[in-house]
Amino acid sequence: MNCQQANDNISIREIFESFSLFPSKENHRTAFYFALDREERTPSLSVDYNKNTAFDFGTGKKYDNVSIVQAIQRCSVSEALEYLERFDYSQPIQRFEKNVNHSPKSNYQILEVRAVEHPALIQYLKNRKLESQISELEEIHYELNGRNYFGIGFKNDSGGYEIRNPHIKICLGKKDITTIENNANTLRIFEGFTDYLSFKILEQHLEKSPSDYLILNSVSMINRATDLLKTYSNIELYLDNDRTGNAVTKIINRRFPEAEDCRILYPNHKDLNEFLKSADMSKRTICRNDEDLHKISARKIGR
Repeated sequence: MNCQQANDNISIREIFESFSLFPSKENHRTAFYFALDREERTPSLSVDYNKNTAFDFGTGKKYDNVSIVQAIQRCSVSEALEYLERFDYSQPIQRFEKNVNHSPKSNYQILEVRAVEHPALIQYLKNRKLESQISELEEIHYELNGRNYFGIGFKNDSGGYEIRNPHIKICLGKKDITTIENNANTLRIFEGFTDYLSFKILEQHLEKSPSDYLILNSVSMINRATDLLKTYSNIELYLDNDRTGNAVTKIINRRFPEAEDCRILYPNHKDLNEFLKSADMSKRTICRNDEDLHKISARKIGR
């Protein structure tokens, strides 16, 4: 990866998100964050999602993706690029221009959508103990930058696909949340589809009834889901046990104080799928953790 690829092909929003930094206010084009180098009451760091840049009104300094990482990590350009290697930089991000009615050109094409049957993908699901949920997924064959690939696909509400295989983690099409409705009063929220599928396996052991489900597909999508959350009397959060999961939990709690943090079910694991794969996935452990979960069912997030 070089600096141009890092600046053109990675969403600046996702970079902020990776450091558990979220906007104080935003719309689909711009956002305001608190400054990176000082304490302040009013956010002064303006982020332009279209230009993929940030501007600090307090200092007059402009940032691109590389310099944002440098400022946060206090590191060199080469170290910043090494950090950015974790992101998908295979294609330029979509940008929105005024007075342009056509969709941005993309350098990918979905060639075929079919049931999951490739041995490598089935083995990938087995490694994650998700093979029983294969009917929830599709096998996507696609062309990207002139080369053919395939992976497991999970569809979002805008018709895009979250693509996974042992080597790739990307989104084809528009990034969006995925909602699964069962006319329930309870909404269960997950960061990614592997956590959702893991819960569906655990659900029967926990003796929980099916609910409605929200898969964020990226924690940066949480603001898009606010109106949806308002329609539910019960909200359960099954987020990751890391800084980002903590930050999103607090964001939701500020708006929906009655939402339940259900991570006590898997306190020693990063996420639900890690818990599912672990030796702790015994009936005794699940029952014990579920008893703890019921004991704190009235507990507020963050307390």
